[in-house]
Amino acid sequence: MKRLTLIGSTGSIGQNTLRVVEHLSHRFQIFALAANSAARQLAEQAAEFHPAVVAIGDAGRVDEFRQRCRELKVSIPEIVTGESGLRKITSAADVDIVVSAAVGAAGIQPTYTAVASGKTVALANKEAMVIAGELLRKTAASTGARIIPVDSEHSALDQCLRSGQRAEVRRLILTASGGPFRDTPHDRFSSITPEEALKHPTWKMGKRITVDSATLMNKGLEVIEARWLFDIPAEKIDIMVHPQSLMHSMVEFVDGSVVGQLGTADMRQPIQYALTYPERLSSPVPPLDWNLVSRLDFMQPDRRKFPCISLAYRAIEAGGTAPAVLNAADEIAVEAFLNRKISFSDIPKLIAGTLEAHKPNKADRLETIIEADTWARKYALQWLS
Repeated sequence: MKRLTLIGSTGSIGQNTLRVVEHLSHRFQIFALAANSAARQLAEQAAEFHPAVVAIGDAGRVDEFRQRCRELKVSIPEIVTGESGLRKITSAADVDIVVSAAVGAAGIQPTYTAVASGKTVALANKEAMVIAGELLRKTAASTGARIIPVDSEHSALDQCLRSGQRAEVRRLILTASGGPFRDTPHDRFSSITPEEALKHPTWKMGKRITVDSATLMNKGLEVIEARWLFDIPAEKIDIMVHPQSLMHSMVEFVDGSVVGQLGTADMRQPIQYALTYPERLSSPVPPLDWNLVSRLDFMQPDRRKFPCISLAYRAIEAGGTAPAVLNAADEIAVEAFLNRKISFSDIPKLIAGTLEAHKPNKADRLETIIEADTWARKYALQWLS
């Protein structure tokens, strides 16, 4: 029986993780749940999974959590708050696996604490690897921590890489659905609305990642994440648009062989893979229906229409704190777009302006990375005004 701390339990990945734990209740037990502000939903999860501890980011929601527990007539677990609370539940000796599924830069501190504590980390918070990938990789090497990706694309790469040695890899190929605007003319981009951008053709996700999928920044961030997860240089990582979203990613080896991972578009599969690694167990995810697979299309992304891809490669080439700045500027730009303060086509302009104004520093300390993140947010907000 392995014990889990789940960071971001009320989000999409968190909820799917709990369904996997429910399916494999003979293998996994929830030690701690963490959410930022969804206190009532967190209480309902606590009533079902009985964690020893819950962490609530917004301390002002603690009373709401307690009240909901009373309404549900369940015992109230230990409650911790803020960053200190997250550090406690990610470093606790009782924890075997930390599922890092918080949204955005908020996930970096608990992820770092878990890695520094030598835990197995099921990583769904791509921003942690984007912002501090080099630091996390070095820390994991010194503590013995294992980082297993939950993103469907990186989970696919992880599975494919088991087919050969790293020295035998010619390139990694990340696949992308192309988002809702794959076939939209570029001259229409300035009039795209938030409602249109939030209609992803394949996945149901949070607002930020959905907009990032529409700009293809999501793929750029995934390139940076893959670079550090697998210790493969960015020039050996490519992106291919694959509208059917059945081939989740591929690895091309030096002998010309290409190994790809196909499967149903259901996040429970990569979550379960991360939790049970290196085993494979029976899953409630329906198998791929080959009768519905009539074709698999692949094409290069149009970087003129989607300049965020090139911005991500520019950031990883600059190195140091540049990826942290890229990520922070993107968060501000997406929020501004969703609030109708800028147009869809302004998103890459804001990011590019912030990236160009930044002088990268070494990303060898968490404090330096957080300082760069803070600077980028401040600069991007000034750009908006």
